[in-house]
Amino acid sequence: MSSLLLLGLIGLLGFACQWLAAWVRLPAILFLLLTGILLGPVTGTLDPDALFGDLLFPYISLSVAVILFEGALTLRRNQLSSIGRPVRNMVTIGVVINGLIVAVATHYLVGLSWLLSFLFGAIMVVTGPTVIMPMLKTVRPNPRIADVLRWEGIVIDPIGALIAVLFFEWIVVQQSTSGFGTVFYVFGATVLTGLLIGLILGYLFGLLLRNHHIPEALHNFASLSLVCFAYALSDTITHESGLLAVTVMGMLLANMRDVHVHSILDFKEDLTVVFISGLFIVLAARLDFAALSAIGLSAFAVLLVMQFIARPLKVAASFIGSDFSWRERAMVAWIGPRGIVAAAVSAVFALRLQELGFEGAESIVPLAFMIIIGTVVLQSLTARSVAKLLDVAQPETHGVLIVGANPFSIQIAEALKKENVESLICDTNWDSLSAARLAGLNTYYGNPSSDHAGYHLDIAPYGSLLGLSNHHEYNVTQAARFRGEFGGNQVYVLAPNQSPDRLHKHIASAQNSGRILFGTEHTYLSFKKLLNDGAGIRITEVNENYSFARWREDNPGAIALFCIEPDGDMEFETINTPLDPADGSKLFYVSPANNEEAA
Repeated sequence: MSSLLLLGLIGLLGFACQWLAAWVRLPAILFLLLTGILLGPVTGTLDPDALFGDLLFPYISLSVAVILFEGALTLRRNQLSSIGRPVRNMVTIGVVINGLIVAVATHYLVGLSWLLSFLFGAIMVVTGPTVIMPMLKTVRPNPRIADVLRWEGIVIDPIGALIAVLFFEWIVVQQSTSGFGTVFYVFGATVLTGLLIGLILGYLFGLLLRNHHIPEALHNFASLSLVCFAYALSDTITHESGLLAVTVMGMLLANMRDVHVHSILDFKEDLTVVFISGLFIVLAARLDFAALSAIGLSAFAVLLVMQFIARPLKVAASFIGSDFSWRERAMVAWIGPRGIVAAAVSAVFALRLQELGFEGAESIVPLAFMIIIGTVVLQSLTARSVAKLLDVAQPETHGVLIVGANPFSIQIAEALKKENVESLICDTNWDSLSAARLAGLNTYYGNPSSDHAGYHLDIAPYGSLLGLSNHHEYNVTQAARFRGEFGGNQVYVLAPNQSPDRLHKHIASAQNSGRILFGTEHTYLSFKKLLNDGAGIRITEVNENYSFARWREDNPGAIALFCIEPDGDMEFETINTPLDPADGSKLFYVSPANNEEAA
């Protein structure tokens, strides 16, 4: 197979793995690793060393640099004060406990040297949001557990990578120099170079962004080029300092005053998916079955130690004095999959250590991949059952996030509540939320796309968004924000308050908005008038004895809104997809004051 075709195949299979993962709600890393193993060790179709040649190490290094920079952009200094003591403990003393136990287990069970064992322990402290988030969507633990696991994954990613980078640099300078004083000097120079390059370039980039010297259209390109340059420059000045430089650069940008990195972060998240997809297939294709078989049951033993000793002890120490029940602590202790940063960083470190002739370095990558596959497979297959056994799983639901508190949205939320469907009404006006709170509905006071909501608003129970406020532009903004969370087909907005013949001038394009609800003539103002005239939202069941067509005949003035199908899925009436309820569905509709449902 030609090199050109191989590169195209890697991209196509990477997309296929991400698509399959989104469909079955499992971490994509599992499918990427299995694909790489099939292409490499199993069939011999892909040989990364032959395909990339001398560019293999730069490709891996730059990919890891982008991944670490993206993770560092999420690390804000106010997080550790807002996410609670358990999480602060898990990313501080918990990291030490986990790293030490894994290091000791690796040394005695696998036989690696103490230096390599401690390096492996440092690498294995990270979990990462890219493996935690898909698992939480499937497991659906209660919000307290979900918050802890989510924030642990976000915060520990750059922290764990930073610790691993520093420890790796310590090993390299000891291996390449003689004399204890020289080791400290080289190590200090490596750390100092990474810090200075990261701080200088990060600060200069932040100033350019703050003062709007870079056109917004070039923000993403500028960030990518600067990250790659920062890594290359730092690593050229002092070997192995590049990863530290990009991590520091990301952390600085995330915490600079009046520097907005949301668009850059969104771009980096998308770019990270691309890099991850190709990187993991390439890394898995380089796995040596001989090295895997040489480790054998030792890797499985390390996995057991991590799952049943290191993780529970870390959680037990971190949750001392908290109000979490033992069931909640047990659930947190069960979920801790290793993922992208662990695999990518271990690959970079192993390549470099092998170049330096470090004995045993060839075992780091297969051991890391065995742990990653083991934790992802074990926890993905069992976590939902464990959550149900511990009685900490949320019930199966298809909740709705509602933007805008007004009589129409409140009536919808009340109707959903009657059918045991969870909803949350969000509004920035405290008075507007009063009626919803008095009705006993769940509310959020604030902008659902704000930083505060990102830290405190748990959207795990919700699968769709309804933009029902009076401001169409605000609905569109929220739809655009949550398209990535719910999918483009699960965000809906009301038509703007314009006449149908002028609608095309005021409605946002589909890719920048959501699906238009109910019809172009049914706007916020039209529903407001109907409700003021005495209309209300009613529910009826559509079945073989009372068809949807029969309902339309009996209710000529009614407006069909949506239905809940027998399996719990919700189907909404939109301008492009007329409602077609299946037998057994619950139909929600607006009934004018003079309408009476036929018996």
